[in-house]
Amino acid sequence: MNFRETLASGRLLLLDGAMGTMLQASGLPAGMSPERFGLEHPEVITRIHQSYLEAGCDIITSCTFGANPFKLDPKLDLVTFNRTMVACARQAARNVGREAYVAGNLGPSGHFVRPLGDLAPEALIEAYARQTQALVDAGCDLLLIETQFDLAEARALVCAVREVCDLPVIVSMTFESGLSLTGSTPEIFVETMQNLGVDLMGTNCSLGPDEMAPVLRRMASVRQGTLFAEPNAGLPELRGNETVFPLDAETFAQKTAGFADLGVQVLGGCCGTSPKHIACLAKALGQGRRIATLNNEHAGICLTSRSRLVRIAHDAPFCLIGERINPTGKKVLSRELAEHCFDQALRYADQEQEQGASVLDVNVGAPLVDETVLLPELTELLTARVQVPLALDSSNTEALKRALPYCPGSSLINSISGEGTRMQELGPLCRRYGAPFVLLPLQGADLPETAAERIRILQELLRKTEDLGIARRLILVDILALTVSANAQSARECLKVLDFCRQEQLPATLGLSNISFGLPARELLNATFLSMAAGRGLCSCIANPASGRVREAVAAVRVLAGQDARAEAFIADYANWQSQAEASAKSQQEAAAVKDLGDCVLAGDLEHVTQFVEAELAKGLAPLSIVQDILIPAITEVGSRYERKEYFLPQLIRSAETMQQAFGKLKPLLEQSHEQTERPVVIMATVEGDIHDIGKNIVSLMLSNHGFDVVDLGKDVPARTIVESARAHKASLIGLSALMTTTMVRMEDTVRLVQAEGLPMKVMVGGAAVTEGFAKQIGADGYSPDAVMAVRLAKKLVSQADNPARDA
Repeated sequence: MNFRETLASGRLLLLDGAMGTMLQASGLPAGMSPERFGLEHPEVITRIHQSYLEAGCDIITSCTFGANPFKLDPKLDLVTFNRTMVACARQAARNVGREAYVAGNLGPSGHFVRPLGDLAPEALIEAYARQTQALVDAGCDLLLIETQFDLAEARALVCAVREVCDLPVIVSMTFESGLSLTGSTPEIFVETMQNLGVDLMGTNCSLGPDEMAPVLRRMASVRQGTLFAEPNAGLPELRGNETVFPLDAETFAQKTAGFADLGVQVLGGCCGTSPKHIACLAKALGQGRRIATLNNEHAGICLTSRSRLVRIAHDAPFCLIGERINPTGKKVLSRELAEHCFDQALRYADQEQEQGASVLDVNVGAPLVDETVLLPELTELLTARVQVPLALDSSNTEALKRALPYCPGSSLINSISGEGTRMQELGPLCRRYGAPFVLLPLQGADLPETAAERIRILQELLRKTEDLGIARRLILVDILALTVSANAQSARECLKVLDFCRQEQLPATLGLSNISFGLPARELLNATFLSMAAGRGLCSCIANPASGRVREAVAAVRVLAGQDARAEAFIADYANWQSQAEASAKSQQEAAAVKDLGDCVLAGDLEHVTQFVEAELAKGLAPLSIVQDILIPAITEVGSRYERKEYFLPQLIRSAETMQQAFGKLKPLLEQSHEQTERPVVIMATVEGDIHDIGKNIVSLMLSNHGFDVVDLGKDVPARTIVESARAHKASLIGLSALMTTTMVRMEDTVRLVQAEGLPMKVMVGGAAVTEGFAKQIGADGYSPDAVMAVRLAKKLVSQADNPARDA
């Protein structure tokens, strides 16, 4: 029975536990990579797999977590290593004499994809396709993508796997305080993976069973199927010089076995677990333990960005899709796009998001424009700038193909019709990227004016989607609004198509302004028809959110359809309502625009910050005043919004980069005028043996924006190098980072060396596995869980170093 058949049978499956701690117990020397050790001692890898199989595992994971092109030692051959590790797992199964599934393990790259980082998504997909091919050729049964911290990378890895094979895929993301590192909720993660057609999804690492249970409950609330879970053996503690996970095997098993009641079908262990933990878990689950059935069959589509989830369905709040980023009838936007300029498009995006659009339609189809270049570029800019999902609107298949990799979640494709080969070209593309699409009832040269014609075309297109293996959860029907000025029955025909969509449980949308083309008082007609159509089952519309009447109609529909609990949103927006829609819309447009340098930093407007700095200088403002009175307060407010969870990591990084660019413009002027005050020096480093530096890089960026001179030593840095650099630069502070539990103990080396040599600088620590208790235990001066808190801590520690009496 293959893995998909076993999943479909409902049988509960056991996965193995930790590999790193088992390797250490088997003689992995300090400082040697697990990959090199495994290649030199394959018999050790086989023995560890065998011990897990003897404990009762059904699935063993290849020792290839770090065997991707970004992390694997370049001296090791990627293909040979991945094949050897799968062969070790296969040999272990033969040794115990029973069938077992081998999961080819794909770990994180350690990079952020553009625009959050510097890695092109196409390069990420290509790199993981290489590793996947090696794992598949070696004979693995399924692929396990685990310990993911960014939605964009998780999605890219699924796409990479799908380029190579159709093997089952499990994807697992890590969460802390209910969010991934880049701000995605468990619900956003699950819905995005469901759109991608992933076989199983869940969570691993970071949390023990008690802390993981709430995350799994949230996943279970939206999952249409079963889940996957690998908790740690509790949260790490430092005992002496050793990092330990406190849950013994029996306690771990008792707590983890209950996950079956949350719909978890595949259970295993992560950090701190061993064959004993898995054996106890097998015993706790017993024979015939049933998995809870998750019944979350929602008709409709789900769109996602890193931090937003938008459902478009008959039982979801009415969705307004902003239409303004479209050059049709817009001379300024058309001219700018032809000049490869996005200023107006970005202004529209800011305004539409401020005015309540839940999704932004993006069309760059102006004359003399190469959409294959402009659409991916604008998509990349917008994903860095706005939080709402995008709708990529183009008739150019190649442009959509190039833009889709830059969407971190599930974006909408507008649209697929029955014209030419559009379904054959775009249908598989949408399936591969998990991109819902607008299904447009067009076929041939004539517009279908009657509902009967449109329904016939829709039925034919729906049959084609079934033949292509496209799930209904990716389909949003456009009911095709035609102007009533040409045909008085056009609105009535639309309503008949809505009846068909409701019967088929298909969500529906329309281009709202088409209904009133050629008539006066278009806003009045548009808003009235929107209300009529919503009553018959319309779920969304593509419209101008600057229209006061349209916004009012949407808000009223949500209340009257029971989609706005206790009318809270309506009351918040319309408590002081006056019938002056146009004036209100104009006021909101003006409020949404970036007005000054402070707004620019808050909005992360990297493209225009230099212009705003120059404008402040032209007013006669001194460079130091710009820094102290505008830039520092703005970036401080960004930090506050991050702490209030109004901003997430992408917005934090974007604003920090904007601030950095502004300071770069001012720095030469500050030096010339001798205004620049002396900045305290901080040494930043990832400790020896650890090659992860994303968190450290973010902290470095934030510190440099808050008045520190940052000397970044990079990753895998010995304690002696860190201390010598701190001495040479007369540093006030050392910041240490570590991701892995096996390397965070090396932080103490630096702390002890600073103390032994009597140096005055303070030491702060941070990282995924680091805790405040650990920091105190090793003698560090402070601990920070994130970049915003790191800035606050750094200022406090530097102040203490300058004023020792405060420590008393």
